[in-house]
Amino acid sequence: MPSPQSDALRARFLAMAARKAANPEMDLPTMRDMQEALHLETAEPEGVSYAEVSAGGVPALWCQPDGAVSDRVLLYLHGGGFVTNSMHSHRKLAAHVAKAAGVRALVLDYRLAPEHPFPAQLEDAVAAYRWLLAQGLRAEHIATAGDSAGGNLATSVVLKLREEGEPLPAAIVGFSPWYDLECLGKTLDTNAATDVLVQRAELEMLVPMFLGENGSPSDPLANPLRADPTGLPPMFLTAGDHETLQDDAERFAEQATAAGVDVTVEIAPGMQHIYPLMAGRAPEADAVIAGVAAWVRPKLGLG
Repeated sequence: MPSPQSDALRARFLAMAARKAANPEMDLPTMRDMQEALHLETAEPEGVSYAEVSAGGVPALWCQPDGAVSDRVLLYLHGGGFVTNSMHSHRKLAAHVAKAAGVRALVLDYRLAPEHPFPAQLEDAVAAYRWLLAQGLRAEHIATAGDSAGGNLATSVVLKLREEGEPLPAAIVGFSPWYDLECLGKTLDTNAATDVLVQRAELEMLVPMFLGENGSPSDPLANPLRADPTGLPPMFLTAGDHETLQDDAERFAEQATAAGVDVTVEIAPGMQHIYPLMAGRAPEADAVIAGVAAWVRPKLGLG
């Protein structure tokens, strides 16, 4: 059974859905303002400092836990359907993961669609990764991580780096990753009654906003389910079994495993989309973050 604490995220999603239903013509600034408040579901982690930086020309935020090693980094890509949220809305989640793993996190404030359609977000992620390398970080000491659309970017940036012959990071972490821009997943329908946030109609609205006039939902760099995962680093994917994107994580895990990639996939009973956002408040979120930390440390060469 889900914990009583975990119901806070469901309640917030229900309130957001009610606001959208009451205002079907909600403009983008209002939607962005509403989405930004998701950070309120994440507890402020103790013993973490923050510093703004330009990462290869891209605004970013360092999350620096007390006592963390400085030469291991999580490159964190926030969610929000590629059109909402920021490094500020997700800094606490990234900091919880970084603190548990004993490393720093760099949260990227990549450009948002529709003002900046695909591949702007991917270009920003690549630029930040190259900036980390230029700072003296070794590729094997970097992991990419993200939630929802950020989980897509955490994967697609590695696909782009592979395409360009760059050294690949040590690992990929995806919380409720949104991979399927073609909306073909079975749980998009079978879990529609239990997911209180993500529905087919919303995704079908977001896809053209993200892709713009020239993008394709079957482009492997926009939709990793269309990519060849051969040679990707180890992956940790998680989703809730009440969310419509459950199938995205499961299908990609199946394809990557078949291609020889080391994949860990966890499906959390009764959990909503991006349930790790409840870090510091709900045991389910804290448990998966502890699991990710234990999994990623040896991938980064830590004991």
